[in-house]
Amino acid sequence: MIKKNSLTIVLLLTIVGLINSQNEKGKKAKQLPSIAIGAGVLSFDGDIGNGVNLSSLSRIRGGYNLTVEQRIGKVVGVSFNGIYGKLADSESSLKRNINFEAKIIQADLNLVLHLDNDFIFKRSSVFAPYLFVGFGYMKFDSYSDLTDKNGIKYNYWTDGTIRDLKDSTIGAKIIQRDYTYESKLNDSAKYANSTFALPIGLGVNLKVVDNLYINLGATYYMTMSDWIDNFKSGKNDSYIFANVAVQYNFGKPYDDSNPVYETVDFSSLDNLDSDEDGVKDGNDVCPGTPKGAKITPNGCPEDSDEDGVSDYMDKEPLTKKGAFVDESGVTITEKMIAERQTVYSALATERSNLFNENPSLKYLKEVEAKSKKGARKSGTIPLALKVADANNDNFISTDEISKAIDSFFEGDSDFTVEKLNDLIDFFFDQ
Repeated sequence: MIKKNSLTIVLLLTIVGLINSQNEKGKKAKQLPSIAIGAGVLSFDGDIGNGVNLSSLSRIRGGYNLTVEQRIGKVVGVSFNGIYGKLADSESSLKRNINFEAKIIQADLNLVLHLDNDFIFKRSSVFAPYLFVGFGYMKFDSYSDLTDKNGIKYNYWTDGTIRDLKDSTIGAKIIQRDYTYESKLNDSAKYANSTFALPIGLGVNLKVVDNLYINLGATYYMTMSDWIDNFKSGKNDSYIFANVAVQYNFGKPYDDSNPVYETVDFSSLDNLDSDEDGVKDGNDVCPGTPKGAKITPNGCPEDSDEDGVSDYMDKEPLTKKGAFVDESGVTITEKMIAERQTVYSALATERSNLFNENPSLKYLKEVEAKSKKGARKSGTIPLALKVADANNDNFISTDEISKAIDSFFEGDSDFTVEKLNDLIDFFFDQ
């Protein structure tokens, strides 16, 4: 009789060992072990089982399994599997009438290939197939049903009946098999009641909720013994175990997002308001609104007169609709336009004359360089024109004059027509 306690102890030790290895130094592992408990049927394939009027269920028995697996990365896992169940078969023919039932306990270590590896199936898929192969060790105790409940030996007659006396004996009574396997085998031939086995299997995990799965699997076990059925014919015995199990994965559900963001608090990001205008960034159309500015519901600064310039920077808050305005929201009058055109024409003439008098750009640059050298020493740029000296080299260059003119027309500076004329005069005088 096999003791169940030994398998239980081994399984518990394995579970504890795997969990401890994953929590070394108090750190929680990204992938903790999973455990599956299930039940299924075992179908034996050995040296007996021929004959007539035999049900295919004669070789089917029930069994239980417990599996602990540690997944390593996306593709590979290592599992420890234990099975407790029965193997059986019967044969009834003119040549012989034999039967057996063996109680088995088996443990095997398997290498698992997971197909939900983000290459074949998504890791987060509810459908997760896998394949595995391994090496196992099995103990078996085989018994046979040779007598009825009263201890009377079965006698199989040629007419297909079972009687209490030998075939053709007058007065023999028909009896029925009680299917109680009471007679221990291996008395006639001494053999070891243990063997190694090679499991090859496949299965699929079906996700129910986070961390909880239904496991469907089938395993073919090739044993290295021909004595499980107490009959040897040169071919080692084998069996198939098909089962259904409930599997629980310890730890957090798998997250296939980028690990760079593991420490990001996305809930706080959802409520982030970078410009502190009262509108969350996710809904803010204008995320750079200055503090204190009145805003619309979508986070943009208000523009009461609808002139395209926000109220907080509008120097003319009541501009008439349709009016052209500058960058400060001030209406551009015909006088302002005329002044700017006058300046532009004057500057264009100055530029034309400059290049007519000095057709050689190289020569102009030489003149400019000489003037620049003298200006650095004198440092005589008027304070009102100092803003035009962009590179702070104490010299007004043609490029800096061009930039000053451009900024005037674009409204980006406080230069006036008079001030530009002074700047041009200073350029020629420096």
